[in-house]
Amino acid sequence: MNSSSPRVSLLGLGIMGSGMARNLLAAGLPLTVWNRSSQKARALGAAGAVVADDPQQAVAGADLVLTMLFDVDAVTEVMRGAAPGLRAGTIWAQMSTVGVEGETQLADLARELGVGYVDAPVLGTKKPAEDGALVVLASGPEDIRDRCRPVFEAIGSRTLWVGPAGAGSRLKLVANGWVLAVLEGVAESLTLAQGLGLDPGLFFEAIAGGAMDAPYVKLKGQAMLAEQFEPSFTVNGAAKDADLILSAAESSGVWMDIVRVARHRLREAAQAGYGDADMAAIAMANRQRAESPQSRR
Repeated sequence: MNSSSPRVSLLGLGIMGSGMARNLLAAGLPLTVWNRSSQKARALGAAGAVVADDPQQAVAGADLVLTMLFDVDAVTEVMRGAAPGLRAGTIWAQMSTVGVEGETQLADLARELGVGYVDAPVLGTKKPAEDGALVVLASGPEDIRDRCRPVFEAIGSRTLWVGPAGAGSRLKLVANGWVLAVLEGVAESLTLAQGLGLDPGLFFEAIAGGAMDAPYVKLKGQAMLAEQFEPSFTVNGAAKDADLILSAAESSGVWMDIVRVARHRLREAAQAGYGDADMAAIAMANRQRAESPQSRR
C-alpha cells in the first residue's frame, strides 16, 4: 500500500460527513462513500467518490474505514453490516461522539472484527468540516498512526494524539462540556438582558475585544439574537452528547451542574420543535421559560 494515498471508505454523510468527504476527495484520496439516505451519496458521486449500495460494498478493499454516525447504536449496526467486506489489515477510525461506554463497546467490536482501531472524534461542526479545519482527537496504537496521517490531514487543521484508544473520546466529552457551558451561559445572559429591559446585543458590545470575548460566543450568540438556527450541530445531537458527558461524569464521581441545566434546556427546545435546529436554539427554551408564569413563582 502507498501510505500517501490509502483507499478510504466513509460511512455516514450527515452534516459532518459530507464536508469531510469533499476534503478527502480534494486531497486526491480514493474514496468510497455510503449513507443511509442515498441523495447525499449521489451528490458526492458527482464529485468523484465511488457510491456504494451498502456498508459491506463500501468497505471492500478499503485501507481505512471512517465512521461518522449519530451514536454508538448506529455505528455498531453499520459496522456489523460492513463486516463481511472488511479485510485483514484494514484500519477503522471511529470519529463519532459515542461517550466512554460507547467507545469501549466499539473497541470490543473492532477486536471481534479483527481490524486495527483508532478512536478519533473531532472538534468542530459544519463549517470546519467543510473547510478541512477539524481538530482530530486521535487515540490508538502508535504503529498505525502513520497510516492515518494522510486521512486526518485531509479533514483537519491538526491532529492531537492523546494516548491509547479511548482517550480521544474522553477528551471529546471534556471539550463538549465546555461547549454546552458556553452555550447555556450565553443564552442565559441574553435572556437576562431582555428581562432587565436592555437590548441584548449590548452584551456583545460590552465584551468585545476583551478577555471575555470569544469567536464561539459571538457565533452562537448572534444566531440566538437573530433566531437563525440553520444546523451546524443540532439540538438533538447536543442533548445526546450531554447525556454522554453526564454519564461519564457520574461514573467518575464528578458533578457538572451547568451541563445538567443545559441538557434540560436542550430537551425543552426539542419538545418545542427545535430538535433538528442548531443547538443555539437552546435560547428559545430559556426565553420561553423566562416568559412562563410558572417561572415567576
